[in-house]
Amino acid sequence: MYPTPLPLAAYRAAIALDEPFRPAAGHDPQARPADLVREALRLLGDDPGAVTAGLSPDAADRADDHDARRLLRAVLTVRQPGPLPAGATRVLDALLAGERLARGTTDAASLPTVRGTLPHTGYRAADRAVLWHGDLTTLGADAVVNAANSALLGCFRPMHPCIDNALHSAAGPRLRDDCHAIMSLQGQPEPTGTAKITRGHHLPARYVLHTVGPIVDGPVLLEHQRALAASYHACLDLAADVDDIRSVAFCGISTGVFGYPKTPAARIALDTVAEWLDLHPGRLDRVIFNVYADDDRAAYVQALTEGTPPR
Repeated sequence: MYPTPLPLAAYRAAIALDEPFRPAAGHDPQARPADLVREALRLLGDDPGAVTAGLSPDAADRADDHDARRLLRAVLTVRQPGPLPAGATRVLDALLAGERLARGTTDAASLPTVRGTLPHTGYRAADRAVLWHGDLTTLGADAVVNAANSALLGCFRPMHPCIDNALHSAAGPRLRDDCHAIMSLQGQPEPTGTAKITRGHHLPARYVLHTVGPIVDGPVLLEHQRALAASYHACLDLAADVDDIRSVAFCGISTGVFGYPKTPAARIALDTVAEWLDLHPGRLDRVIFNVYADDDRAAYVQALTEGTPPR
């Protein structure tokens, strides 16, 4: 049994972290996405995940294109890790590759820094950090951060609006398989404040950093603050162990269903990242703070523009 947490060296080869992702099939401009969806549902019809998701033999035929895609996402969301039925990998790769192209990709290097968008901020890492209001599944950063749970296998609730669900859905089922390989080696749940890394598969980002932030159900305690800072530190330390990571994009760790208030969480995120960048000059070109909702962005703007910058 490995000590907690499992070190990168103990799982790096098991998930082929250093090998480029090579899908079984690429985007076919001649293929209709709706046809690929229905073909995937047909191939997955006998999979245990299909039964859990309520996929009946004629469900795909009765559903319109939109509902059929939601049904496929549900099947993949509830499905346990493991080999796909014959032919399904190729169909899903073609579908996910096309959807990635349709969503478009935002180049992380093209985003203005905090200094450029909030020129009067006192934030000491303003020239190395970015505040970006967008969809993390479309960001072409070297690594994106996923707010995971302690099982580290992704969200199993169909269409749940969490970043864990969104990233796994866009990346495809190999992401869950990689996480399962890591957790099988670790042999116990992922501790709060630590991180693991996988490839990003069908995401524009080559890597995903998975971290478990603290759950807040009541007042924010010192232990919550320390655990949240530890998650940011763990992600940055792990990213620094992978040579080709030069940019990291954070979601708002713990600020969704885990209940951490958004403005205090933003202050800890900004403070921790600035401190890490100061201690590791030149290691990362930029760190992106990704915000999805208006209140997420407001929390960061407040933290960046209030009288005393995070220290």
